[in-house]
Amino acid sequence: MHQAGRNCIFIETNDEAVELAAQYIAEGVVGQTSFADCLHIALATIKRADYLISWNFKHIVNVLRIRGYNSINIKNGYKELEIRSPRDFMIYEDNN
Repeated sequence: MHQAGRNCIFIETNDEAVELAAQYIAEGVVGQTSFADCLHIALATIKRADYLISWNFKHIVNVLRIRGYNSINIKNGYKELEIRSPRDFMIYEDNN
């Protein structure tokens, strides 16, 4: 892991993340072609990210998939991962 900037940290892939990502696929949360998405989620889970924010509504920000990822996370002793859309973090000014 190394600091890339003030608010950005790069995390290297490790065996623990690869195994967790493979488990998401093995248990049918998503298909095998979504391994990169699963690895992203696994790394965020293992590093205890507060949130994973994505525009990927098909494979990541999807209530059924989120439940699947988190059920596997909990089964493996990790905390639930908050997976959200960037829209959830937008600030709207009140012009009234």
